Amino acid sequence: LQGIFVLGLPYALLHSGYSGLLLIVLAATLCCYTGKILIACLYEENEDGQLVRVRGTYEDIANACCKKLSPKLGGIVVNVTQVVELIMTCVLYLVVTGNLLSHSFPYVLITEKTWSVIAFVTLLPCVFIRTLKIVSKLSQLCSLVHFVIILIVMTYCLTQIHQWSWAKFKLSIEFEDFLVSVGVIIFSYTSQIFLPTLEGSMKNPGEFRCMLNWTHFFACVLKTTFALTAFLTWGEETKEVITDNLPSFLEMLVNLCLLTKALLSYPLPFFAATEIVYSCVSKGNHSNYRSPLLALSVRVSFLLLTLLMAMFTPHFALLMGLSGSVTGAAMTFLLPSLFHLKLKWKKLSFLEKCTDISVFILGFLCSLAGIVCSIKGLLEV
Repeated sequence: LQGIFVLGLPYALLHSGYSGLLLIVLAATLCCYTGKILIACLYEENEDGQLVRVRGTYEDIANACCKKLSPKLGGIVVNVTQVVELIMTCVLYLVVTGNLLSHSFPYVLITEKTWSVIAFVTLLPCVFIRTLKIVSKLSQLCSLVHFVIILIVMTYCLTQIHQWSWAKFKLSIEFEDFLVSVGVIIFSYTSQIFLPTLEGSMKNPGEFRCMLNWTHFFACVLKTTFALTAFLTWGEETKEVITDNLPSFLEMLVNLCLLTKALLSYPLPFFAATEIVYSCVSKGNHSNYRSPLLALSVRVSFLLLTLLMAMFTPHFALLMGLSGSVTGAAMTFLLPSLFHLKLKWKKLSFLEKCTDISVFILGFLCSLAGIVCSIKGLLEV
């Protein structure tokens, strides 16, 4: 889910300057921390003082926190937030496919919106996907294509090292542009919705914290390196999707690779979103849906919804910033820290409580400001 959106990080550096580099590191640190406390909420101590996994999903954690108000209120909030985030991810894939096709074939008199519609037609078979087996195979292909794309872009950037200059970084930044960049960077790290399932499926769950440390460390290093080399290469000319900056002889190749990756990536968030809806409708029984016609109708509705949203908000970085500010901040910062405080308050040290409260306040402020600025930017353009 994160791969293709890394292409927006150089654009985020353009509007955040040196602070953008610190943000990438800070976001990795905070996301790693909230991932750990989210998983901690899955466990409770038994009579012998041993930790036992008593919850299985993000939804279970939310329901446990809100059971005094309503047994299912927390789960509903989490599910709605997850579905919105997944739908926004699908929309971003459609937006970027339209952008890529229009730049790959500039001599064809077709608008980006029309290209998005053409790409949408190729995604219609998604309505017939009912198992994760097909999606997993598509995701494997996505990973291979992603590494090829990053390798090509970074190799070209390294050939232009003689043109690099740290003077391209801004010392003074526009506050509103900076907040949009915050949303973009947050969105490139969001993975909390998958962590409970991931930890539960590990052969040795005790290694989860170590795994989280190393994956976020390497993600931070790779994202910083990629964003930095790309921005130093193009500076003020850095575009929303960095591949638009490549020379024509490489742009066509990379854009076609990105197009393939985007189309192959779409089924995963689409499938995950529909599965959440089905689990709510059928009360967790994924194998027997209430009505095949209802299942097909929901899938078709989701497809059409993503297309309509892509038509009305065709701006990659701003839309990604809005997604990061709304659902990304909520699922990554706000809810994990809030749930951890609620479930573990009596067992937390003073420092841990202060950390959770600080993360919550920081996430709330960034989310609120990012929402306002992203929407304002979308309306202006």
